[in-house]
Amino acid sequence: MDMDVPYLHTGRTSQKARTREALISAARQLLARGITPTIEASAAEASIGRTTAYRYFPNSRALLAATFPEIELRSLLGEDPPEDPMARLEIMAENLTRRIIEHEPEYRAQLRLALEGEPADGESLPLRVGRRIEWVEDALAPLRGRMPQSEVRRLVYGIGANLGIEALVWLTDMAGLSSEEAVEVMLSNARTLLRSALDRLE
Repeated sequence: MDMDVPYLHTGRTSQKARTREALISAARQLLARGITPTIEASAAEASIGRTTAYRYFPNSRALLAATFPEIELRSLLGEDPPEDPMARLEIMAENLTRRIIEHEPEYRAQLRLALEGEPADGESLPLRVGRRIEWVEDALAPLRGRMPQSEVRRLVYGIGANLGIEALVWLTDMAGLSSEEAVEVMLSNARTLLRSALDRLE
């Protein structure tokens, strides 16, 4: 989620891009250690001057927003996906939950920013982009025409709500499950919702 920072686009752009990535990498390392990264802490971690760091990120919220892993894929199904909705759901859900576990600190940071309700330097936060909805819609594409669009939409929202960082945080932090157990519950809930919808079609 790049901000429009004029400094990045003038002179020595390759070096500036490396400096920016070093700051983001440092912020991710801090997140992985359970530390909320500030501009100052990330600059120190990356051995970059504080004044220089502020040329790339105006505040810590903007830096946090940038730690989110770039996922531009319109589909998580891979090449030549199956036509069976349940098989497609399994592929998509396993890919999505694996990404969340691999980048859990960054996802948690984005959730915190989203809950605070204020944009990071005016940009759209990754968790508000709706990519998860697109991925679930893609998995359930074979259902179009087989059930009313309103029902498909409710199903997309229901499954999406069970496959995000929000569900993982509740299951691990509130219910006390391990990450692996939480993922199993998330996948089971998604399967149950789809199976119930498919049963109604028979």
